[in-house]
Amino acid sequence: MKKNNWSHHELLKLAVKAALHAGEQILEIYNTDFAVETKSDDTPVTIADKTSGQCISKILEETQIPIISEEEDICEYSVRQHWSKVWIVDPLDGTKEYIKRNGEFAVNIALVENGKPVIGVIYAPVIHDIYFASTELGSFKITQHDLIYELTKKNISDNLFEFGKRLPLQKTPKTYTLVASRSHLSQDVNARIAQLKKIYGEVDIISVGSSIKQCWVAEGKAHEYPRYGLTMEWDTAAGQCILEMAGSELIDLSSNLPMQYNKANMRNNFFVARQITSLL
Repeated sequence: MKKNNWSHHELLKLAVKAALHAGEQILEIYNTDFAVETKSDDTPVTIADKTSGQCISKILEETQIPIISEEEDICEYSVRQHWSKVWIVDPLDGTKEYIKRNGEFAVNIALVENGKPVIGVIYAPVIHDIYFASTELGSFKITQHDLIYELTKKNISDNLFEFGKRLPLQKTPKTYTLVASRSHLSQDVNARIAQLKKIYGEVDIISVGSSIKQCWVAEGKAHEYPRYGLTMEWDTAAGQCILEMAGSELIDLSSNLPMQYNKANMRNNFFVARQITSLL
């Protein structure tokens, strides 16, 4: 199906298909004695990262839209700056959680147009939650093991809105709730917690790995997720679209504006994902 004019609905369906297929391959490797390598930046990588990336690229390349993927060579900015549209992919977000086998990892796929994420898909294959959003269609979640399996049989891409529930799914908790990284709790986060306690008196903290944290804010489980450590564009692009279309936001703390993408330097500044009503 090669063509030039893809609708957002078609692109979203294809991104969901890619995430689900990648998730299947990730799970096949998850239950084996896989090896762990260390990349030049001292972060871990597994065969699952690479296999998932290849699977996603193969599916998305039919759109003829360039792809930026964590596990593939990235073009120089002199080339990328001319791309009005680009897929930004993390084939396995939360590799540390994957290695720990705690299930808290995800596949991230985003479509960025002129620096802004317009489609986002995050699939947690062990938890069997899939979040998806587009600026034209809104933000949704499909959950529950049996439903995911049933949809896979029926071709989930054709049944997204039949079973998807629009985000947010719930009101935020009465007690101010912060979601924190399972692997990256820092002094800055602890300082933020202390600041929030002065404002709200009581603060609950819930922990989970990978981009699932952004999704929990979008669906209303938490008020905010602050991040003061190193992240890259593929860690946040999909989540930002899901957040924004659910009425939340992901703010670059250096500019106090929404995060931008396909930048010359693809490192993110510190950020906060939050409900719009949450105080910074």
